[in-house]
Amino acid sequence: MIIFPAIDLMNGEAVRLRQGEEKTAKKYSQDPAAVALRWQAAGASFLHVVNLDGAFGRKGENAKAIESIFTAVQIPLQLGGGIRNGEDIDFWLAMGIQRVILGTMALKQPQLLQEAINNWGAERIVVGIDARQNKVAVSGWVEQTERDAVDFARQMRKLGVARVVYTDVQRDGEQMGPNIAATLTLASTSGLKVIASGGFSALHHFEALASAKSEYIEGAIVGTALYEGKFDLKELIDCYERRGLLC
Repeated sequence: MIIFPAIDLMNGEAVRLRQGEEKTAKKYSQDPAAVALRWQAAGASFLHVVNLDGAFGRKGENAKAIESIFTAVQIPLQLGGGIRNGEDIDFWLAMGIQRVILGTMALKQPQLLQEAINNWGAERIVVGIDARQNKVAVSGWVEQTERDAVDFARQMRKLGVARVVYTDVQRDGEQMGPNIAATLTLASTSGLKVIASGGFSALHHFEALASAKSEYIEGAIVGTALYEGKFDLKELIDCYERRGLLC
């Protein structure tokens, strides 16, 4: 199970939100590249980077910060937030970003999603499924839809998607534990590789996910708990990624 440390960007700084609400932003670093290097030094094999300004419709605010992270580390990045057209996809993937995460576009313009998969391959295009009470939320989680998350995941697989990031919005940043049941249901029902997100804050949360032994669970994203020092990233990676053990 791959552990993805998260770096969420707002105004060029590393921040964390609660339930995706902009007004709850808590700043952790004015140097996101230094944060990325810290996670790399702890053994991270992949970084999860989110352009929050982009997600909220402020295009281009964090381009320099993203580029600084990319050039600072040797490990791959997956990038989400405000990527809503083909030009954005081409720009980041041509730069060398390993994966882009598409949420709003995937829901509202599935034909563009399919074009991106045709152009770049399914391994470089990830769909973000952000759910509130099992219904998809988009546009930085501000717009709530009535689209069922599991049904949406099934549609994505039909379009050729191989991997999704699944987030329970109500648990994100709250450190109350992930929604294991919903995550496993979406994974097993859709047959997609799933990276779980939202609420991971203790080793037993990762153990609960890993102990399910689902062939579809690929990894877990952790953010706030790392910044708050709830546990050691190196220990986490040693337990669940390198040795594949339950700690």
